[in-house]
Amino acid sequence: MIDLKLLRADPDRVKDSQRSRGDDPAVVDQVLAADAEHRAALADFETKRAEQKALGKEVAQAQGDAKQELLARTKDLAAQVKELSATADAAAARAVELARSLGNIPEPEVPSGGEEDFTVLRHEGSPRDFAAEGVEVQDHLAVAERLKAIDMERGAKVSGARFYFLTGIGARLELAILNAAMNLAYERGFSPMITPTLVRPETMAGTGFLGKHAEEIYYLERDDQYLVGTSEVALAGYHADEIVDLSAGPLRYAGWSACYRREAGSAGRDTRGIIRVHQFHKVEMFSYVTAADAAAEHARFLAIQEEMLQALELPYRLIDTAAGDLGSSAARKFDCEAWLPSQERWMEVTSTSNCTTYQARRLNIRERGERGTEAVATINGTIGTTRWIVALLENHQQADGSVHVPEILRPYLGGVERLEPVA
Repeated sequence: MIDLKLLRADPDRVKDSQRSRGDDPAVVDQVLAADAEHRAALADFETKRAEQKALGKEVAQAQGDAKQELLARTKDLAAQVKELSATADAAAARAVELARSLGNIPEPEVPSGGEEDFTVLRHEGSPRDFAAEGVEVQDHLAVAERLKAIDMERGAKVSGARFYFLTGIGARLELAILNAAMNLAYERGFSPMITPTLVRPETMAGTGFLGKHAEEIYYLERDDQYLVGTSEVALAGYHADEIVDLSAGPLRYAGWSACYRREAGSAGRDTRGIIRVHQFHKVEMFSYVTAADAAAEHARFLAIQEEMLQALELPYRLIDTAAGDLGSSAARKFDCEAWLPSQERWMEVTSTSNCTTYQARRLNIRERGERGTEAVATINGTIGTTRWIVALLENHQQADGSVHVPEILRPYLGGVERLEPVA
């Protein structure tokens, strides 16, 4: 949530933020109006409350008709105090509700615009020249079917469209990716976590996922719980309503969980295979850090992601996501996109976001600072997920139908260097 002190002091900055995201800047004025109403009602409440207390002392000393008159005035004041308290509370709740609808303020370097207005920062690695090697490029599903690694038909039979079974080497390959990711995170100082996949509404709302993209989330009405689309949600709620100790450095966690997404609005996009599916697994890095150190921690996350992608021998590009594609919580987001040979395009495989103090304010997560308790910053970033199977199979396919296995995955696959087609 946006800091109300910042909103009062520099509303134009927040309006500019709204515009850069493609959102309505008029909400800023609505928040300020509700905030002003709250503070005015609160001031009136305090005045009447003081008057009520003073009158109470007079009542104690009065007698006869004078006392009855004072008692009537006290009763009238009590009604006014109650009404002003309710007015102040309602205005405060309205201000907070409106403020929660505002997206985080993008960092100054973030490009303006929408999904297509990102900035490419650099490329790492070079896509293979399959034609020069005499390899006819197959898409990941064709490669996987030769390996008997993915069964889309039975996935649809059991659960419907965009569900699948990972079978045989496919299941082992996903576990290899996730275990390698978790191991790297552990070596870089992250505490491994297996996280819940069902969360309460206040946790989901606190992370900022119930805004414009709420339609992506599965909701279980009978239980009043949400299925998470990333373990970021559970990890963000882990320290809700707590004062955390960051004196020894950031609190770093790596969460492994199943993830669920409706993929609403993506009809006709990447319907073949497992690029856009409703259920997958992911290892997510998450950090609680001081606001002053958030940018440095964000850079650290990106470096770990790139270390993993380079170990997987994948060509990728790094993009700086535009303001309109940040999601409500992020102030800056970097995506790494791997090359997809069958479609000759880039496909997102990692994302890391600096959410500054936005989520922590909503979830009431603080640290003790020089000026009392202060909101912490939160950082998140993917380090391994099911979708990486797509990039691995396509980029490492061989002419004979086998698939090269990067060295980092071999310990988790019994030491094999190639995945061989199954007759």
